[in-house]
Amino acid sequence: MKSSFVKLLFLIAFLFTLNLNASTTSNKYFYAKKNYTTAVLVGNREKQKKYLKDLVKFGTILNKDVSIYKKKLKRFSLKRLFIQNNKSVKYTKKTPPVSTKKYSIKSIKTFENQIIIDFNHNVSKKYIKFTEKRNANIHSDIFDIQGNFKDASPLKLRINNIQKIWVSQYRYRTLRISLSNSYNIKTIYKIEKKRIIIKAYPKKNIRINKNKKIKIINTTSKYIKNKTIVIDPGHGGKDSGAVGPHKRWEKNVVLKISKYLYSELRQNGFKVYITRNKDKFIELKNRTKYANRKNADMFISIHANSVPKRKASKVTGIETFFLSPARSERAKRVAALENRADMKKISGYSSKNIVLSLLNRGKITASQKMAIDIQGNILYNLKKYYGSKIVDKGVREGPFWVLVGAQMPSILIEVGYISHPSESKRISTSAYQKRIAHGIYLGIISYFSKN
Repeated sequence: MKSSFVKLLFLIAFLFTLNLNASTTSNKYFYAKKNYTTAVLVGNREKQKKYLKDLVKFGTILNKDVSIYKKKLKRFSLKRLFIQNNKSVKYTKKTPPVSTKKYSIKSIKTFENQIIIDFNHNVSKKYIKFTEKRNANIHSDIFDIQGNFKDASPLKLRINNIQKIWVSQYRYRTLRISLSNSYNIKTIYKIEKKRIIIKAYPKKNIRINKNKKIKIINTTSKYIKNKTIVIDPGHGGKDSGAVGPHKRWEKNVVLKISKYLYSELRQNGFKVYITRNKDKFIELKNRTKYANRKNADMFISIHANSVPKRKASKVTGIETFFLSPARSERAKRVAALENRADMKKISGYSSKNIVLSLLNRGKITASQKMAIDIQGNILYNLKKYYGSKIVDKGVREGPFWVLVGAQMPSILIEVGYISHPSESKRISTSAYQKRIAHGIYLGIISYFSKN
């Protein structure tokens, strides 16, 4: 009798321990799931990998379907093949990653029917190899380019009338760009010092006259019908924004650029509104409220950048931001300058970041696409006239209070550094302002034609 009682006690203890372990495992699983989501939002790859392992481990114990987490984890551990000393070597997760300085390809961007690949060094014809493939009804033009690009993960691009463009790091030192259509496309490429430009001409969008000159058919008109854009010249009134040499005020420069852009958009069939057309102060929150009332398809806030005097002669460039919690110190610094008029109402950087990460999340992807198109077209248009004087500071995420609350894709453009002696002078001239405005206009056309 005593032996049976002891066995019963052991059984109860075992069941209790089993239940406790199951409860602990379940808590660990949901804890890992929560932290993995946070790691994805802030872009921390190391933590993503750690919590994916936990999700697979504890999810398997709980008999949950963890196949999706296994696939994601596999991406972090994929073995890549590259050529080293004429021998095939496996590039495993144990191999130290290449530092950013060693990436030979600086950026990849699109403009109308072009893919523009910028390198950190001069290139020649030997850097590019072209092949053409046909699989069933799919025609593919494939470009294998010698170099590596840090954002090839893979990357999807879009240009006019091409159904699919796929960019991937095919091998360690080979970037592959594949353009695919249901009908044959004509592609050409040219090399310009540190740049390779790929142009695509779909058959149904070209006409060849008797002199065998290709004429591209204009297809932009259908994309601008009924589109509404709100332009927001930054600062104004009591808020002068940044002040450059010889009392060049940001609020005046950006107002002139905004007016040039307003005129060009109106002349080309867009419905356009501007948050201020004179030197007037408007609270940041009221700018996007105005855009929402007008049911705008796009909100563009125009600003000029600045740095302290000790760095003023060294820092130049154009950059475009879309709303998201900042991931770089520069984005935080720029946002702090532009937010100072209203951001005091929210105390603490972490509180601001929480607000910004919750608001407008659904429009972040569209805003990023718009930022890429507009940044690329501004640079393309300005470099035709000013060459190497134009510096590309890129497309970045930033916590800009003026973009919070916008119910449409929205961006903030920093047209240059008003603190820099030469760039300040340049952005204060009407010729330069018109060219910036025209570059933004081309970017808007490009965005609507693809989306």
